[in-house]
Amino acid sequence: MSDKTPNHRLSPMACPAQLADVDLFGPGAQEHWYEAYPILHKEAPVQVLSGAGPDGASDVFVLSRYEDIERVVKDPQRFTPVMSQLVEGLQATLDRGETPGQDASRFDLALDSVRTLRPTMELWRAHRQELTDPWVGPGAKRHTRMITEVADELIDRWIDRGRDGGDAIVEFIDEFARPLPQIVMARVLGFPIEDVPKLAQWGSAQVMQYVDGQGPLNQLSAEQSALQAQRLEGFAEYLADQVASKRSRPQDDMISALTQTHYQALDRKLTDEEVYGIVYFMVLGGLETTQYALEEEAQLLCEYPALFDTLKAAPEKIRAFTEEAMRLRAPTQGLSTRVTTREEAFQGVRVPAGSILHIRFGAGNVDPQQYASPYQLDLQRKSLGNHLTFSQGPRTCPGAGISRLEQTIAWERLCVRLDRLEYVPGNTFEHQPGVMLGTLALKLRFARAIKRRS
Repeated sequence: MSDKTPNHRLSPMACPAQLADVDLFGPGAQEHWYEAYPILHKEAPVQVLSGAGPDGASDVFVLSRYEDIERVVKDPQRFTPVMSQLVEGLQATLDRGETPGQDASRFDLALDSVRTLRPTMELWRAHRQELTDPWVGPGAKRHTRMITEVADELIDRWIDRGRDGGDAIVEFIDEFARPLPQIVMARVLGFPIEDVPKLAQWGSAQVMQYVDGQGPLNQLSAEQSALQAQRLEGFAEYLADQVASKRSRPQDDMISALTQTHYQALDRKLTDEEVYGIVYFMVLGGLETTQYALEEEAQLLCEYPALFDTLKAAPEKIRAFTEEAMRLRAPTQGLSTRVTTREEAFQGVRVPAGSILHIRFGAGNVDPQQYASPYQLDLQRKSLGNHLTFSQGPRTCPGAGISRLEQTIAWERLCVRLDRLEYVPGNTFEHQPGVMLGTLALKLRFARAIKRRS
């Protein structure tokens, strides 16, 4: 195993040794999640966070067992998505002629899309099948050539540092893992490539509550909400201009298709507002997850140095590697996205109706009751794709297809063009706060493949 300097000493929180020490949401908690999960699995597979609900009195329940999480995510009618409840509340506010609060302003671009295009499970399925699957779901294979070109263009920017097989250094996140999904999503949607920096800033602003938000509900302060709104200034106007342009002069991209399609489920074309909402979610989900997956995969390759040679010699194993890596290091560790519609019980713990569930995907993915040797990377593991990283069931992440494709192609190209990848001394491996496993910086030493690029 390659050396990896522990970052625990850099965290304001001590590494948990017993259940009383476990706090998944406190300052520095992200540096200790994988030490906390075995404790939760053994002592509190349903962790009760007293008074952490939105009313300050109800409890939030953290689920860490695979079987409990699977049960919840596969039944969105019994365990209602929080977004659906939010939209219902906002709609009721609008119907009364009242002005929505800050939560509404945060999601106003998505409101019409959720309210009119997918208020029921039947319409949710139609939404995916007709509107998103052809572009970012199973139909994402149409982008194979484009993604390959983007990956090679990014590698071209730094690979000559390792000319003639010599060692060189790349800041892997800034120079590959982050820009790859940004450029790919811009091309899929049809945004001008020169606008990628703006889109990246807006994307970061959209996920601000999942990075800077406090507690299991990812709550922003009034000042943070104001800052988020400030950072999102111009996004709505930009989308309106892009949609208007695509509607009048359609091209071969997702936004153009959305403006032109006759949506069979509702027997009509989409409104501009509905297109805005779909694009909002594409930007929200399409930039972050793949970045975090790629950077953690790079770390695993450094920690299992023989693995890089294995993948170079047998590229057909790359897909297995990315699936196992996403199980081991879930990009989104957990979300408080479901509400119980009736009284429930998990692992003998009573959960009242109306309770918010924090679904801890990262913990479920290393549940020893589901996976043998759960903290070991095993390319021969059965059912490699049954992890919880993209959720499961009818509300599986709609962009899972394109994320998987990006990761597979990225490592196919990197394995062809590099002969070695290893840590540079001095990496701290610190992570951003919030609920996503985002390493802040990652310097890697690489050796360019002497064999001509293919």
